[in-house]
Amino acid sequence: MKRWIGAVSAALMMFAAVPAQAADKVVLMLNWYVYGEHAPFYYGKAKGIYAAEGIDLEIQEGRGSAATTQAVAAKTADFGYVDVPTMMRAAIKGAPVIATGVLLQTSPMSAMGFADKNIRKPEDIKGKTVAITPANSMTQIWPLFLKKTGLKESDFTTVAGDGQTKLNAVINGQADLLLGYVMDQSMKIKDATGKDVYPIKFADYGINMVSSGIIANSDYVKANADLVRRFMSATTKAVEAAEKEPKAAAQSILDANPKGGKIDTLTQGFELTIPLYRTPETKSKRPFQVTDQNMTDSVNLMVEYGGLDAKAKDNPKAFYTNDYLPKGES
Repeated sequence: MKRWIGAVSAALMMFAAVPAQAADKVVLMLNWYVYGEHAPFYYGKAKGIYAAEGIDLEIQEGRGSAATTQAVAAKTADFGYVDVPTMMRAAIKGAPVIATGVLLQTSPMSAMGFADKNIRKPEDIKGKTVAITPANSMTQIWPLFLKKTGLKESDFTTVAGDGQTKLNAVINGQADLLLGYVMDQSMKIKDATGKDVYPIKFADYGINMVSSGIIANSDYVKANADLVRRFMSATTKAVEAAEKEPKAAAQSILDANPKGGKIDTLTQGFELTIPLYRTPETKSKRPFQVTDQNMTDSVNLMVEYGGLDAKAKDNPKAFYTNDYLPKGES
């Protein structure tokens, strides 16, 4: 009996000496400086959702979707949160990247101006001044919006500049509208002025394409299939949890980065993002589960208006996969 007790004690001591398995370190690089759209990632980390999947998440701010895509392609970031059409342009040129989940399945693109100017429909843009950033994704799709709504370039004045110049033009009254995302530029204008902004959404006029999603290096995905599944499971749960608690999710941004904005506009920006998660076809599905048709339509629009190489139409499925997403309905 003494020998048996001694053997059991030795075994227990050996078991206790084995360290718990370390969490996998994962770097997620955002598309830009933090704003309301990013709330689920911070909330998921704060609530221990990533830790529960054995992931030690580090969130890094980005400097544009193109730069983040390059970082993921080079494996200096494990995952990226980027504009998926921007990722497509890199992938068609040979960058080893793929979307492992498409979160924004309805386009956030819009023409926006101060609400008190009563610019509420395309007809109201006539005679106004619109600020654009040359060659960015919204400016490339802008001609399609004009075509769909019966507007002509001669109906309004255009001024051009980088992202900050575009914002300043509206803030200072040099332009009536700018091309921007409903949950991004609108909140920056409100932060600066305290005034509400009204967006004329491209999606309301038959222009819809996917927007932001999670991407990873194609080789990384193949070599780390289990980790990719755990990351997408945690991120799906983080989005679902954040949807239920928008203000708490927004607060998690400030808890991690006190200079990350103002709680009211971070919350409002995130609340404006939530309706973009699903289309009528995916309204009963969990986040990220994009349809093949949505992706095919997005590729076709990008080829026609967004400068994407026409060979992309041969195989839209090369740009994304739903294989690493958790199953089930929302």
